[in-house]
Amino acid sequence: MQRRGVKVNRLRPVELDPLDEYGLPSKGEKRLLSPKIQETYYAKIAERYLAFCTTAGDRDSLQKQFGRLNLADKDTAPSPGATTTAPSAVQPFTRIIVSSPTLSLPQNQLSQILSALRKLREAIVASKRRDDFAVQVYLFAIRLGILSGSYETYHPALLYLLRVLHPAHNLTNLELREAAGYLVLDTACRRGDLAEAYKIRHEYRVILRSGSGGDSKVDGILKALVRDDWVLWRKMKRTVDGYVCRLMEFNDGQMKAHVLKAFGRSYLSVEVEYLERASLSGWEELREKFGVGWELKDGRVVIRKIQPRK
Repeated sequence: MQRRGVKVNRLRPVELDPLDEYGLPSKGEKRLLSPKIQETYYAKIAERYLAFCTTAGDRDSLQKQFGRLNLADKDTAPSPGATTTAPSAVQPFTRIIVSSPTLSLPQNQLSQILSALRKLREAIVASKRRDDFAVQVYLFAIRLGILSGSYETYHPALLYLLRVLHPAHNLTNLELREAAGYLVLDTACRRGDLAEAYKIRHEYRVILRSGSGGDSKVDGILKALVRDDWVLWRKMKRTVDGYVCRLMEFNDGQMKAHVLKAFGRSYLSVEVEYLERASLSGWEELREKFGVGWELKDGRVVIRKIQPRK
């Protein structure tokens, strides 16, 4: 029997998600300005991402999840094939390689991770932190943002990494070449500004030309865009990693539309299998997404009909 004057708390404690523990520094959150809390929070983000990646047993699930989050409403594409490296320690910071493992967690898990990374990036900017930890956080955000097609995540992170962090705390040649290449390709493929892309490429020409292979892949992609060369475009997509492949996807629709125009100018009819193989799209997708008005008859696509002379 309850004694008089003794209050009993019948409410259960609220279970707060560790990634939702902090708010946005731009909205007044001050706790994330502490370097130690930043590193602990990043470890929680890394742990959540690893759980996100290793739950399911096949890569297709991951591709679908990334594609559903894609704010640009693009098609899904193959992700990198490297394995995920789990962090062995939290201090001084955790290195994460974003790759394409598998998952079956709810879709909002990925958006929650991106939201947490935004909080952490804001905290790094507000605290003016410019060290190895800041670089690693931004690289992680860039790679994950690219895989998910979230340019709201990776584009501002790229600009801050190259224009603020790098002048204050030099990136390695490999990191700088990776980030500069992403910025060039994002400008060309997503924004469609080839002049600006070549300008950025010229700005980072020294680092892009260094290392094994130099900037041959970046140049090959730019060349394919300038020439509307679908064959070279497909060749480059087979040779690049998953991050670059995702950036190239922003321009896939335009390149396919050019191929269909070439078919329309060159053929009276073609076999549907050849058309699907050449465009990397099924017949129904060509009709629904690209609005082709051609007629399918007995396994052949009738593109144009010869009008009889009057």
